[in-house]
Amino acid sequence: MSNIYTESLTRLIDEFGRLPGIGPKTAERLAFHVLKTPKTEAMGLAHAIQQVKDNIVRCDTCCNLSEGPTCPICADPKRDPGMICIVEQPKDIISLEKTGVCKWVYHVLGGHIAPLEGIEPDDLTLDKLMQRLRSDSVKEIIMATNPNMEGDGTALYISSLLRGTHIRITRLARGLPSGSTIEYASGKILTDAIMGRQNLD
Repeated sequence: MSNIYTESLTRLIDEFGRLPGIGPKTAERLAFHVLKTPKTEAMGLAHAIQQVKDNIVRCDTCCNLSEGPTCPICADPKRDPGMICIVEQPKDIISLEKTGVCKWVYHVLGGHIAPLEGIEPDDLTLDKLMQRLRSDSVKEIIMATNPNMEGDGTALYISSLLRGTHIRITRLARGLPSGSTIEYASGKILTDAIMGRQNLD
């Protein structure tokens, strides 16, 4: 960047520019907003970022985001531990939970199988998932991987690992448009997909 800005301001603009979906103009606007904001408010933002990096870990059980060994969903006694909903990323849980109809627990894979991208089954949290499924209490697995080629392939791979077990395997209904992602689906579409989930053959 040109040296028309001070070194500190240039660095702030550059850091904002690294964020996804933030172009040069938006990065510049954000930097100037921080500059004119009262120091206490700006430092509040800085402190919140530091806390996120210092405090957030993965739940020992489901690999969701947590601030302790067990996330609030796994610790909720009202949840049915016999039903495990498998998602690709923690943000998918947020979208599903907004529907208000989920009474199950989750397992976060940390992505999907995509050999062309160099992502193999060993790169996901499948070992931890299989440990959970050894419990006789698990009666249903709900596949909530994204309804695209990678998500479908991942769901089929997991179902192949469970072939011959007592566990029912279902997939969210195709109220979800093919090729889309859970994160951007509306609450109504997700509710229909959850309530109409089907056996995964």
